[in-house]
Amino acid sequence: MSEAKQAQLREKGRLMSASEIERTLVRLAHQIVEKTDGNDSITLVGIKRRGIPLAERLASLIGTIVKKPIQTGVLDIQFYRDDLSTHDVRPVVSEGEIGFDVNARHVVLCDDVLYTGRTIRAALDALFAHGRPSCVQLAVLIDRGHRELPIEATYVGKHVPTSSREIIEVKFREVDNDEQVLLVERVD
Repeated sequence: MSEAKQAQLREKGRLMSASEIERTLVRLAHQIVEKTDGNDSITLVGIKRRGIPLAERLASLIGTIVKKPIQTGVLDIQFYRDDLSTHDVRPVVSEGEIGFDVNARHVVLCDDVLYTGRTIRAALDALFAHGRPSCVQLAVLIDRGHRELPIEATYVGKHVPTSSREIIEVKFREVDNDEQVLLVERVD
């Protein structure tokens, strides 16, 4: 995040510590195993950026529970965003590969925060451009409400009602060298 953006945000509080994140991921992993009956075709796909460590951690935990490795992939949705034209600088876009064939697979999309639903809509478009999974579910660490599209997560770590001025910042050690979830507020 740029310094200009950081200066405009005020931390309101910590929603989750590193240990709370870990406990939540263990619970989510057990829920996924229970709901999918240890399905052999289950794969976890992380939405780039912070969905990737979420998918990898959940896959590791699920693998420990079911005693077999769980395949993970990466989904870059930048090309599928419906708000590309609103960005200041148009990004260089390249269609990425997930890393495996999604056809007839049970895919659990993973993302850090569910907000308007637009990221997930773009992720679904990107996923189906790679093939036709037999089932798609959504796992998120935080659901903050404010949906603009009829999209709901199958697995939710924590529901955090927010105002439109508030922002949830998820920090994973793999991306941020930090491990916590913060509630911050835009300051005018």
